[in-house]
Amino acid sequence: MTDDTGATEEAAPAAGDGPELLHGAIVTERHGQRVLHVGRDGYAALVAALRADGYDVCLDVTAVDYLTHPGRSGLPAGVAPERFEVVVTLIAFERRDRLRIRVQVPGDDPVVPSLFEIHPGTEAMEREVYDMFGIRFDGHPDLTRILMPEDWEGHPLRKDYPVGRIPVQFKGAPGPR
Repeated sequence: MTDDTGATEEAAPAAGDGPELLHGAIVTERHGQRVLHVGRDGYAALVAALRADGYDVCLDVTAVDYLTHPGRSGLPAGVAPERFEVVVTLIAFERRDRLRIRVQVPGDDPVVPSLFEIHPGTEAMEREVYDMFGIRFDGHPDLTRILMPEDWEGHPLRKDYPVGRIPVQFKGAPGPR
């Protein structure tokens, strides 16, 4: 059945019938928390459907660069690993429930939809992910750097970012010899 957000809600299948789905996303469990795996195309619709279900707070939006760990495990069958992964944590206070969403993002096209229209509090979190990882959020109202200077080149949390370009200055440390 499809709702007005375009997400498909399906009941949990009987044992052996395939993975559990919620609004069309594959559901797994990790460390006692439900994890939803969704593609970039269904990401915003899933979050909107979950908001309607009572997940009214987006606690976190972050990312992971798996460049040096391409053979990682933990993804369910049918979910292909990509270089980047956007990770979102949602909370339903009324039910005292929390869940995580994992979205695979290819390195050659690091773009996902912005959640700003659904959860306005994600504005700064998405800017931080953009600044540190270079993942763009389509539809974000002001996708500019938030931590690094505007003229900074590159994205420091990418695994292929060169390390040690600028020496750290410590207060009270002796100057260069």
